[in-house]
Amino acid sequence: MMVDMAGLEGVEQPQPRSSATAARRMSVVEDEQAFKALELFGNPTEGEVRLPSRPESAATARRITSCVMLRQWQLPPQTAEYGVLLVSELVGNAVRHTGARVFGLRMLRRRGWVRIEVRDPSRGLPCLMPVRETDVSGRGLFLVDKLSDRWGVDLLPRGKTTWFEMRTTDR
Repeated sequence: MMVDMAGLEGVEQPQPRSSATAARRMSVVEDEQAFKALELFGNPTEGEVRLPSRPESAATARRITSCVMLRQWQLPPQTAEYGVLLVSELVGNAVRHTGARVFGLRMLRRRGWVRIEVRDPSRGLPCLMPVRETDVSGRGLFLVDKLSDRWGVDLLPRGKTTWFEMRTTDR
């Protein structure tokens, strides 16, 4: 997992948390909401989960991602935190910029890697823009670029899949 934040001088960084806070698991309420979301929409590790293209779906995608990464895959809290942040950014872009009615979320794991994909019906490519300290928006792909190990876009016959990958330490 990339932890070196070189090139981000002057840009607000995620703050390191105390070991007690970092070790905190999902609360009971968060667990219940995540399990309800998995029940309602499906498990993105078993196939693509389709969510309505509405701003509130970002919260659902975050809950699902957190539940899978912490509970199912038992990844470290910081890895899960980055995964949740980055899935939120990709979902936000799909909701804001594609005009789609639904988008797809899929999560894959192989030894040493996690891959999270967001599929939408637009073939418009996301654009990584330079970020200035005074910018109040437009940082999504910048964060994806800095906090993931790899990211990209796969064009499909009808739409695209935007994805990121993070290294993990497997037990």
